[in-house]
Amino acid sequence: MADRRISDRHPLVLASASPRRREILRSLGICHVVLQAPVDERELGGEGAYDYLLRVSRAKLDAALATRDAALAECAAVLAADTTVLIDGVMLGKPASIDEARDMLRRLSGRAHEVKTAFAIGAPEGALLHQEIVTSRVVFRAATQREIDLYAESGEGLDKAGAYAVQGGAMAFVSRIEGSYSGIVGLPACEVSVALSSLGLR
Repeated sequence: MADRRISDRHPLVLASASPRRREILRSLGICHVVLQAPVDERELGGEGAYDYLLRVSRAKLDAALATRDAALAECAAVLAADTTVLIDGVMLGKPASIDEARDMLRRLSGRAHEVKTAFAIGAPEGALLHQEIVTSRVVFRAATQREIDLYAESGEGLDKAGAYAVQGGAMAFVSRIEGSYSGIVGLPACEVSVALSSLGLR
Protein backbone atom coordinates (compact mmCIF):
# COMPACT_ATOMS: atom_id res chain seq x y z
CA MET A 1 0.00 0.00 0.00
CA ALA A 2 1.13 3.52 -0.70
CA ASP A 3 2.68 5.14 2.37
CA ARG A 4 2.08 8.78 1.49
CA ARG A 5 -1.06 10.86 1.83
CA ILE A 6 -2.21 12.97 -1.11
CA SER A 7 -0.86 16.52 -0.77
CA ASP A 8 0.72 19.31 -2.79
CA ARG A 9 4.04 17.53 -2.37
CA HIS A 10 2.64 14.09 -3.16
CA PRO A 11 -0.28 14.59 -5.57
CA LEU A 12 -2.54 11.98 -7.06
CA VAL A 13 -1.68 11.22 -10.68
CA LEU A 14 -4.78 11.15 -12.89
CA ALA A 15 -4.25 8.88 -15.88
CA SER A 16 -6.75 10.78 -18.02
CA ALA A 17 -6.94 14.02 -19.97
CA SER A 18 -10.68 14.35 -19.27
CA PRO A 19 -11.47 17.86 -18.01
CA ARG A 20 -14.59 16.43 -16.36
CA ARG A 21 -12.58 14.02 -14.22
CA ARG A 22 -10.18 16.81 -13.31
CA GLU A 23 -13.08 19.02 -12.22
CA ILE A 24 -14.50 16.24 -10.01
CA LEU A 25 -11.12 15.81 -8.29
CA ARG A 26 -10.85 19.59 -7.85
CA SER A 27 -14.33 19.65 -6.29
CA LEU A 28 -13.19 16.99 -3.82
CA GLY A 29 -10.13 19.06 -2.94
CA ILE A 30 -7.77 16.34 -4.18
CA CYS A 31 -4.39 17.63 -5.35
CA HIS A 32 -3.57 15.99 -8.66
CA VAL A 33 -1.54 16.12 -11.84
CA VAL A 34 -2.39 14.62 -15.23
CA LEU A 35 -0.34 11.90 -16.87
CA GLN A 36 -1.99 10.29 -19.86
CA ALA A 37 -0.66 7.49 -22.05
CA PRO A 38 -2.37 6.06 -25.15
CA VAL A 39 -4.51 2.94 -24.66
CA ASP A 40 -6.45 0.86 -27.18
CA GLU A 41 -10.06 1.11 -25.97
CA ARG A 42 -11.58 -1.18 -28.58
CA GLU A 43 -13.72 -4.05 -27.33
CA LEU A 44 -12.46 -7.61 -27.61
CA GLY A 45 -14.70 -10.18 -29.24
CA GLY A 46 -17.25 -11.61 -26.81
CA GLU A 47 -16.19 -9.26 -24.04
CA GLY A 48 -18.91 -8.05 -21.68
CA ALA A 49 -19.12 -4.59 -20.13
CA TYR A 50 -17.78 -5.71 -16.75
CA ASP A 51 -14.67 -7.39 -18.16
CA TYR A 52 -14.15 -4.57 -20.64
CA LEU A 53 -14.18 -1.87 -17.97
CA LEU A 54 -11.88 -3.76 -15.63
CA ARG A 55 -9.43 -4.40 -18.47
CA VAL A 56 -9.40 -0.87 -19.89
CA SER A 57 -9.23 0.95 -16.56
CA ARG A 58 -6.30 -1.28 -15.57
CA ALA A 59 -4.67 -0.75 -18.97
CA LYS A 60 -4.88 3.02 -18.52
CA LEU A 61 -3.31 2.69 -15.09
CA ASP A 62 -0.51 0.47 -16.38
CA ALA A 63 0.12 2.74 -19.38
CA ALA A 64 0.61 5.76 -17.13
CA LEU A 65 2.95 3.80 -14.86
CA ALA A 66 4.93 2.53 -17.85
CA THR A 67 5.82 6.09 -18.89
CA ARG A 68 8.17 6.31 -15.89
CA ASP A 69 7.39 10.02 -15.86
CA ALA A 70 9.09 12.07 -13.17
CA ALA A 71 5.71 12.81 -11.60
CA LEU A 72 5.42 9.15 -10.56
CA ALA A 73 8.42 9.41 -8.25
CA GLU A 74 6.68 11.93 -6.01
CA CYS A 75 3.02 10.95 -6.35
CA ALA A 76 0.90 9.30 -3.66
CA ALA A 77 -0.96 7.05 -6.11
CA VAL A 78 -2.26 6.81 -9.67
CA LEU A 79 -5.95 6.88 -10.62
CA ALA A 80 -7.42 5.71 -13.94
CA ALA A 81 -11.04 5.39 -15.04
CA ASP A 82 -13.20 4.37 -17.97
CA THR A 83 -16.91 4.79 -18.70
CA THR A 84 -19.34 3.01 -20.97
CA VAL A 85 -23.07 3.17 -21.67
CA LEU A 86 -25.01 -0.10 -21.77
CA ILE A 87 -28.41 -0.68 -23.38
CA ASP A 88 -29.94 -3.97 -24.50
CA GLY A 89 -26.71 -5.64 -23.49
CA VAL A 90 -24.75 -3.55 -26.01
CA MET A 91 -21.98 -1.16 -25.02
CA LEU A 92 -22.10 2.31 -26.54
CA GLY A 93 -18.66 3.88 -26.56
CA LYS A 94 -17.58 7.16 -28.11
CA PRO A 95 -19.23 7.75 -31.49
CA ALA A 96 -16.94 7.87 -34.51
CA SER A 97 -19.10 10.43 -36.34
CA ILE A 98 -22.13 12.68 -36.03
CA ASP A 99 -24.21 10.04 -37.82
CA GLU A 100 -23.19 7.43 -35.26
CA ALA A 101 -23.98 9.91 -32.48
CA ARG A 102 -27.49 10.33 -33.94
CA ASP A 103 -27.96 6.57 -34.01
CA MET A 104 -26.90 6.24 -30.37
CA LEU A 105 -29.18 9.05 -29.23
CA ARG A 106 -32.14 7.57 -31.12
CA ARG A 107 -31.49 4.28 -29.38
CA LEU A 108 -31.44 5.94 -25.96
CA SER A 109 -34.47 8.18 -26.57
CA GLY A 110 -37.49 7.33 -24.44
CA ARG A 111 -35.71 4.52 -22.62
CA ALA A 112 -33.59 3.66 -19.59
CA HIS A 113 -29.94 2.67 -19.85
CA GLU A 114 -27.00 2.01 -17.57
CA VAL A 115 -23.81 4.03 -17.27
CA LYS A 116 -20.91 2.06 -15.83
CA THR A 117 -17.67 3.67 -14.70
CA ALA A 118 -14.69 1.66 -13.53
CA PHE A 119 -11.81 3.21 -11.64
CA ALA A 120 -8.48 1.72 -10.64
CA ILE A 121 -6.01 3.03 -8.07
CA GLY A 122 -2.40 1.93 -8.21
CA ALA A 123 0.77 2.51 -6.23
CA PRO A 124 3.56 4.38 -8.05
CA GLU A 125 5.59 1.18 -7.84
CA GLY A 126 2.93 -0.60 -9.92
CA ALA A 127 0.76 -2.59 -7.48
CA LEU A 128 -3.01 -2.46 -7.99
CA LEU A 129 -4.49 -1.12 -4.75
CA HIS A 130 -8.19 -0.91 -5.60
CA GLN A 131 -10.53 -1.45 -8.54
CA GLU A 132 -14.28 -0.91 -8.63
CA ILE A 133 -17.19 -0.52 -11.04
CA VAL A 134 -20.03 1.88 -10.23
CA THR A 135 -23.34 1.53 -12.10
CA SER A 136 -26.00 4.22 -12.49
CA ARG A 137 -29.35 4.14 -14.28
CA VAL A 138 -30.37 6.99 -16.57
CA VAL A 139 -33.82 7.50 -18.09
CA PHE A 140 -34.17 9.59 -21.24
CA ARG A 141 -37.46 11.16 -22.21
CA ALA A 142 -38.59 10.69 -25.79
CA ALA A 143 -36.73 13.30 -27.86
CA THR A 144 -37.81 14.54 -31.25
CA GLN A 145 -35.67 13.84 -34.30
CA ARG A 146 -34.97 17.56 -34.54
CA GLU A 147 -33.71 17.66 -30.96
CA ILE A 148 -31.51 14.64 -31.60
CA ASP A 149 -30.12 16.15 -34.80
CA LEU A 150 -29.33 19.48 -33.17
CA TYR A 151 -27.58 17.88 -30.22
CA ALA A 152 -25.59 15.42 -32.33
CA GLU A 153 -24.52 18.21 -34.68
CA SER A 154 -23.33 20.33 -31.74
CA GLY A 155 -20.45 17.86 -31.40
CA GLU A 156 -20.63 17.89 -27.62
CA GLY A 157 -21.11 14.14 -27.37
CA LEU A 158 -18.46 13.04 -29.86
CA ASP A 159 -15.83 12.32 -27.21
CA LYS A 160 -18.24 10.75 -24.71
CA ALA A 161 -19.64 7.26 -24.22
CA GLY A 162 -23.21 7.06 -25.48
CA ALA A 163 -22.76 10.31 -27.45
CA TYR A 164 -23.97 12.62 -24.70
CA ALA A 165 -22.80 14.75 -21.79
CA VAL A 166 -25.22 14.57 -18.87
CA GLN A 167 -23.71 17.81 -17.52
CA GLY A 168 -24.15 19.59 -20.86
CA GLY A 169 -26.93 20.07 -23.37
CA ALA A 170 -28.11 16.48 -23.02
CA MET A 171 -29.45 17.27 -19.56
CA ALA A 172 -32.59 18.31 -21.45
CA PHE A 173 -33.11 14.63 -22.34
CA VAL A 174 -32.61 13.19 -18.84
CA SER A 175 -35.83 12.69 -16.90
CA ARG A 176 -34.40 10.59 -14.06
CA ILE A 177 -31.11 9.36 -12.61
CA GLU A 178 -30.59 6.56 -10.11
CA GLY A 179 -27.09 6.24 -8.71
CA SER A 180 -23.97 8.36 -9.01
CA TYR A 181 -24.35 11.55 -11.04
CA SER A 182 -20.59 12.13 -11.01
CA GLY A 183 -20.11 8.53 -12.11
CA ILE A 184 -22.17 9.32 -15.19
CA VAL A 185 -20.02 12.39 -15.80
CA GLY A 186 -16.92 10.17 -15.64
CA LEU A 187 -15.71 9.59 -12.08
CA PRO A 188 -17.85 8.44 -9.10
CA ALA A 189 -16.83 11.00 -6.49
CA CYS A 190 -18.23 9.23 -3.43
CA GLU A 191 -16.73 5.85 -4.22
CA VAL A 192 -13.35 7.29 -5.22
CA SER A 193 -13.20 9.36 -2.03
CA VAL A 194 -14.07 6.35 0.14
CA ALA A 195 -11.50 4.18 -1.63
CA LEU A 196 -8.71 6.74 -1.22
CA SER A 197 -9.56 7.16 2.46
CA SER A 198 -9.67 3.41 3.06
CA LEU A 199 -6.20 3.13 1.51
CA GLY A 200 -4.87 5.79 3.89
CA LEU A 201 -4.28 8.23 1.04
CA ARG A 202 -6.53 11.03 2.33
